[in-house]
Amino acid sequence: MIDALHSFLAVASSSSFSQVAKAQAVAVSSVTRRIDWLEAEIGTRLFHRSSRRVMLTDAGEQFLPRARNILAELAQAKDALASLNADPRGTMTITAPTIFGRRHLAQAVAGFLARYPMIEVDLHVSDALVDLAEQRVDVAIRIGVLPDSDLVATRLATLRPLVVASPAYLARHGCPARPEDLVHHECITAAAPTAGSPAWRFAGVNRGAALPVRGKLRIDDKDCTLQAVLAGIGIAYLASWIVSEDIVAGRLVSLFPDAKPADPQSLPAIHALRMPGRSSEAKARLFIAHLREAIGETPYWDTAIDRSCAPARGRGRRRVTRAA
Repeated sequence: MIDALHSFLAVASSSSFSQVAKAQAVAVSSVTRRIDWLEAEIGTRLFHRSSRRVMLTDAGEQFLPRARNILAELAQAKDALASLNADPRGTMTITAPTIFGRRHLAQAVAGFLARYPMIEVDLHVSDALVDLAEQRVDVAIRIGVLPDSDLVATRLATLRPLVVASPAYLARHGCPARPEDLVHHECITAAAPTAGSPAWRFAGVNRGAALPVRGKLRIDDKDCTLQAVLAGIGIAYLASWIVSEDIVAGRLVSLFPDAKPADPQSLPAIHALRMPGRSSEAKARLFIAHLREAIGETPYWDTAIDRSCAPARGRGRRRVTRAA
């Protein structure tokens, strides 16, 4: 069965029995017998065959992802059994967006290395979208809406967008009392909005549509946006994982900590991606499990923000003056 599945995937990829036979160093008849056996076992034709080309049937198209999953599950089972009698070891490669890598992932990797001293990590922080197969990446952290792919995705946290400003900005321009008041303030917006950038939309505000906020500064980088809001240039709408440290330290103020997004089900998330069937898959699963544990069911950055905002809620609303 396993050899037949491998031959099926190879023929589906190359559309050639002879190429597969050459790659596997067997006779073409051996590949043909494996496919014939698989079709008989399943009870349906998987390929249209002619002297000129080989094509998947509709049944073959439907069976293709299932065949991949069967082999991936088998590889995972082998890795799991092998790891029972051996300490995890070897090198694994991890990639993450720059600001997330600096603020959260480096600390998690340090804890992982202390936990599994026989493992080595190559950590690459970059905003470039890498191909896991081409770059031989074991785990990739992605933030935003994921496209369909054969990668295995583990949700780490849902993005929680917050409206933030520096105390200096609020002292000069006043504090908006409601999200609607943001249209009268200097707002730092995205120069090129992406799927991972929250829109200025709040439940019960402007009929759920994005507020028409404006400002003199538009930025296409989250770290630069953070630095601009810290400098008091304007108000920003950033994910909680970006601003948590500055809110807790008092460098930023969360203006509407209890405001709900207009469509919470559509919020993008932070995921860890891995490729199934890789030889290093056991280490990748160990790291992702460690990362989920480190972040927590409620992300630690959200817990820290809620604790820091609790006294402000207890004192009531800040007195508001009209924006200059």
